[in-house]
Amino acid sequence: MAKIHNEFCVKSIKIKKYQELELYPLVLNILSHYSADWIKFSEGGFQKSQSEATLYTKTREEKGILIAAIYVDDIVYTGNDDEMLHWFKADMMKRYEMTDLGLLHHFLGMGVIQTSSSIFVHQKKYAYTLLNKFGLTDCNPVLTPLIANEKLSKEDGSGTADEEMYRKVVGSLLYLTATRPDIMFAASLLARFMHCPTKKHLGIAKRVLRYVKGTLDYGIEYVKGQQAVLVGYCDSDWSGSVDDMKSTSGYAFSFGSGVFSWASVKQHCVALSTAEAEYISASEATAQAIWLRFVLEDFGEMQVRATPLHCDNTSAIAITRNPVFHQKTKHIDRRYHFIKEALQNGIVDLTFCASKEQIADIFTKSLPRDRFNYLREKLGVVSAQRLQGSVGI
Repeated sequence: MAKIHNEFCVKSIKIKKYQELELYPLVLNILSHYSADWIKFSEGGFQKSQSEATLYTKTREEKGILIAAIYVDDIVYTGNDDEMLHWFKADMMKRYEMTDLGLLHHFLGMGVIQTSSSIFVHQKKYAYTLLNKFGLTDCNPVLTPLIANEKLSKEDGSGTADEEMYRKVVGSLLYLTATRPDIMFAASLLARFMHCPTKKHLGIAKRVLRYVKGTLDYGIEYVKGQQAVLVGYCDSDWSGSVDDMKSTSGYAFSFGSGVFSWASVKQHCVALSTAEAEYISASEATAQAIWLRFVLEDFGEMQVRATPLHCDNTSAIAITRNPVFHQKTKHIDRRYHFIKEALQNGIVDLTFCASKEQIADIFTKSLPRDRFNYLREKLGVVSAQRLQGSVGI
């Protein structure tokens, strides 16, 4: 009888140096067409995800599952069936010259700490490298990425900044958002001025790095044992852009604990009301929810019920439930109305939440320190010093 359990540890194997170009297509092929050696466990081979090209899954009786992800010469894999995990590693290493890296500790510049109660993902080493690269290792930390209610514009009278330097700083911050959603809004806001940075913009970008200095060991903690249900939050900041009066959309999704998908983007059109801005934000979040549901289905985690999508604007919620176009809504671009169909088909359920609990608020505007800290923790962004449980599994 196979040992099936509810805990997932993440492991990795790596194709040895100088074999990447030769072996990468072969590894893709073997994952796609496994049959002969896997027949003793179940029929067929790995199933390629229809929603994410680098993901492959394998299931068998008793709800055992193996998930593998490929990035160039790295294979990251996890599952809840010890026998499947051991067989996969042994068979891949027998077929190809690979290195067993054991439990996953590093991947694409990210650090991974696996404890008995959680998985913690961070970029501490990368963040420190940035501070050293831009001469800020001895800077004084600040408590928030941006000053509360900070507004930026193309013309602020501070003079033109070094465009190459600015792009390097902001580009680095954007990469850091892979595990730091708490700086997502700041990085996204600064990225709007890549072609016309001012000295003020560069100064604010360096302020974000000063915030990073004070939170070097922060990352996202995913706690075990939480209910595995996809939950979303969406919000907007009406006419937040000084230059063109466009609004900012923000959303975040969690699956048990800690957010794993988030965004902060300027909307493509000018919204005429807060309700319209929230409606557009909800529509954009719905598109992401649909894709995430597809990916989860590939993992055997089909979401039977509609995905809760929390919105703090009752007027926007009312628009989604009303099939009639009124004077104040008939001008809205048709592309955003597909959220109504998603609601009718039971894909998402736009529900009201109090503004205090709207965690997507952190992706739409700069916030006061207390509010920022509260939402940061709601995202699951914490210091590594707060981790509980023994290291290793």
